[in-house]
Amino acid sequence: MAKPSTPSPGRSPRGEGKNIPIEDTRGGAEASRSSANPADTGAGSSSPSSEPGATAQAADPNGSAAGSDAERIVAEAEAALEGEPMDAQPSDSEQVAAAKAEAAEWQDKFLRLHAEWDTYRRRTTEQREAEKARAAEKLVSSLLPVLDDFERTIDYATKNGEQGLLDGVSAVHTKMVDVLKKDGVEIIDPQGEAFDALEAQAVATVDDAGVPDETVAEVYQKGYKMGSKVLRPAMVTVTSGGPKRAKTPDEGGNDKK
Repeated sequence: MAKPSTPSPGRSPRGEGKNIPIEDTRGGAEASRSSANPADTGAGSSSPSSEPGATAQAADPNGSAAGSDAERIVAEAEAALEGEPMDAQPSDSEQVAAAKAEAAEWQDKFLRLHAEWDTYRRRTTEQREAEKARAAEKLVSSLLPVLDDFERTIDYATKNGEQGLLDGVSAVHTKMVDVLKKDGVEIIDPQGEAFDALEAQAVATVDDAGVPDETVAEVYQKGYKMGSKVLRPAMVTVTSGGPKRAKTPDEGGNDKK
């Protein structure tokens, strides 16, 4: 069993004796570090209020160059994505040439469109006029038998002395003919003229040596035309046995030998 320790007679009890001074070694270590790095100590003492950014810039002198390179790389990447390289910008002359080419292209399109519109408008007008003429021709063709009846009635009244009936029918006939003439209808009544096969149809021949050959002797039924189109040729008789008809500037193309 252990015995309690007792102080030896040569040793002073705890807490008594000499006061031994304790040296602070931390200050010496810091002083030694300061003496080892005089440049750092000088820099620190000369700018005690320097900011962290300045310290980081001093630590990385290539930071600004690296930042500008990064910005340039990002800008080039964005330009590549857009399809327009930064270093390939067109010059002023190229832009002017491109603008002139575009203007010429639009002018050509305008001229073509204008020409097509004029053609369409002309064709539409022609078709409208042709349709109008066909409609009028159909109407006139339907009215021609009515005119024939009027003329037969007038002839009967003239031969049988029906003066009252003759005057009334003649007035109605004249009025109807005037209406048709306003719409472009022309009456073909070639009695005494040279026979024209394009406007008249010969139904008989009559011997007559006193007039030139192929002269219309009598008109059985009048013809009608609109413009250059014959709606119905006239029905006539033609003379024969007479002298040949001399050609004239107006009848040269209508005579036959």
